[in-house]
Amino acid sequence: MTAQSAAAAARATVYGYPRQGQNRELKKAIEGYWKGRVDADALRRTAADLRRSNWRQLADAGIHEVPSGDFSYYDHVLDTSVMVGAVPARHRAAVDADALEGYFAMARGTQDVAPLEMTKWFDTNYHYLVPELGPDTVFAADSAKQVAELREALALGLTARPVLLGPVTYLLLAKPAPGVAADFEPLTLLDRLLPVYAEVLADLRAAGADWVQLDEPALVEDRTPAELNAATRAYRDLGGATDRPKLLVASYFGRLGDALPVLAKAPIEGLALDFTESGAANLEDLAAVGGLTGKRLVAGVVNGRNIWINDFEKSLATLGTLLGLADQVDVAASCSLLHVPLDATAESDIAPEIAHWLAFARQKSTEVATLARALAEGTGAITAELAANRAALASRAGSALTRDPAVRARTAAVTDADGRRSQPYAQRTTAQRAHLNLPLLPTTTIGSFPQTTELRTARADLRKGLIDTAGYEERIKEEIRDVLSFQEKTGIDVLVHGEPERNDMVQYFAEQLTGYVATQHGWVQSYGTRYVRPPVLAGDISRPEPMTVRWTSYAQSLTDRPVKGMLTGPVTMLAWSFVRDDQPLGDTARQVALALRDEVNDLEAAGTSVIQVDEPALRETLPLRSSDHADYLAWATESFRLTTAGVRPETQIHTHMCYAEFGDIVQAIDDLDADVISLEAARSHMQVAGELAAHGYPREAGPGVYDIHSPRIPSAEEATALLRKGLEAIPADRLWVNPDCGLKTRGWPETRTSLENLVTAAREIRAQLAADGS
Repeated sequence: MTAQSAAAAARATVYGYPRQGQNRELKKAIEGYWKGRVDADALRRTAADLRRSNWRQLADAGIHEVPSGDFSYYDHVLDTSVMVGAVPARHRAAVDADALEGYFAMARGTQDVAPLEMTKWFDTNYHYLVPELGPDTVFAADSAKQVAELREALALGLTARPVLLGPVTYLLLAKPAPGVAADFEPLTLLDRLLPVYAEVLADLRAAGADWVQLDEPALVEDRTPAELNAATRAYRDLGGATDRPKLLVASYFGRLGDALPVLAKAPIEGLALDFTESGAANLEDLAAVGGLTGKRLVAGVVNGRNIWINDFEKSLATLGTLLGLADQVDVAASCSLLHVPLDATAESDIAPEIAHWLAFARQKSTEVATLARALAEGTGAITAELAANRAALASRAGSALTRDPAVRARTAAVTDADGRRSQPYAQRTTAQRAHLNLPLLPTTTIGSFPQTTELRTARADLRKGLIDTAGYEERIKEEIRDVLSFQEKTGIDVLVHGEPERNDMVQYFAEQLTGYVATQHGWVQSYGTRYVRPPVLAGDISRPEPMTVRWTSYAQSLTDRPVKGMLTGPVTMLAWSFVRDDQPLGDTARQVALALRDEVNDLEAAGTSVIQVDEPALRETLPLRSSDHADYLAWATESFRLTTAGVRPETQIHTHMCYAEFGDIVQAIDDLDADVISLEAARSHMQVAGELAAHGYPREAGPGVYDIHSPRIPSAEEATALLRKGLEAIPADRLWVNPDCGLKTRGWPETRTSLENLVTAAREIRAQLAADGS
């Protein structure tokens, strides 16, 4: 096929689309179902309406081939576990009795049965449910969801391509099931899993699928020869089947590397690659293997993870080069659009100058279609679009909103000494223990308490003008008083004010820092029905005035116990925002760190003795390739120390991390030089405590004993058992007792009982240690 005919055949497609709906209809329907206000049929109707709306939006934007099967009630990895029959034994009865109830039990747990573990999806803030597998796992195909959703799309007259999580990535994401040896490798189940995938593919072919997409993002990470051999075998077997659709294997989030020649040689019909900045090397690698003769190439040239408009001329240059490297070149976003908000035109409060720089899922779909049209018909077909694109890019590059000389001068003046505490930890801890006078196994929480309906109503009423600022602030004070009173009565040692004034742990600060832009409708799924609105980091960052001092000081005035100051750290402020792409991330992190440093110093000056700077995204943002780790960890740990190093030795600095794999960044955790770290550990059964011990972590740590992402209430006995397990790895004089994460999403009844049980467990262990003379 010539380059000309390849261009003429260019099609526009995407790998996935936001699930929630314009007004988060899916969230409301699912949570209504959980509370008994919405029945299962109504929930299914809402989901079907949203799928149809999504497909029509894509078709109207000019997308030629829409994805199906990417829609999920909770998580697409959990959907894959259902598809292949990998239901944990403890959930089997629930699934057999009621498939929908059983599905949510796997995701959230019940009072009697723990949920699946949850962790981050590669280097994103999306959380997936970790498959639990073992040598006795028996797979069985269940393609009902995938087939039904394909038929829905085809019934609308659309060309649809089912999207499945690929078998290699599925197994690489899995962990040994409870009771299975820790060194069990789920990838050894590949030969058992492949016939199940072949059966699903055959079912989709029979239902009308011409193409099926198999997502293999795990192949953009460092992979061993054995893992690459597994990929070779997987696609040799699946590609060799006769009763199947055409196969498009999709990679995203970066460079495919050593897996590229494996897939280029495989008996599959198509390959999808990332050609945005994170995957730029794919272009050279593709040329090095001789291109994709006889195959379809889907080129991800529109960034699916950030919200800035595409540079059309740059993308068209890339696409032009690719025309000589494959028989067919189609245009796509670099990954599923699940990771960006739905529609930028809904943001009426954003300044028009900035709004022209933004592209959410709908706009990115239009960009993909525009580029495909230019590839097929020539740039003359998009003359107006090219002119508007050039103007918007020039506007952003030259805008005074993006550069603040004072911020840049301060950042340039930073020295190594600015990122070092005045005393080492061994000396600081003595001063802190004398100052704080805490008991053995001190108890605390991570920061937030339940955001009640009354709080949300008060916040909404303030926005609508139904109450004045004074009335709203009195409601906040009342909430702080209630939260402190509960903690004191329960016996918690280091208190928090509960954060009733905060809407989100990143957005709250972004709204008070220059350089950030907040959205009103920019919702993005984090996990299940939890959606966040990542702010847009558009310019240089500074802090005009204190952000948290007032409410922390008010809380401290009500109690003699220490009240933690609570801040979100610089890495997480970047990771959970849409970051600027016109300067290195390390430069932006340094700006944010200096703004937060001012806040930390002001908290200390106001009498706050314990300050927590949360960095749950430190592991999440770790690059997928080990060759990129050192540079990232250098600026990430430096920015944390720059935030916290200006305080006195007796001021205790805490940090917090959750829902990630920490084992490979323990040295970086050490390098933060925080005095205390709290970590998610309940679902993973204290795994992180062992990892800290193996590293020789010398500071204090609180591995969580209460899984706050499940509605179940852990008993005092369960918390005690977890604490005992923690004590096997961490000495009692360095062990804290706390939940996994903040309590914002939980209700008061479960929070109250769970924390009472947590304190009971700590007291029991203290008494036992005292009796033993420890």
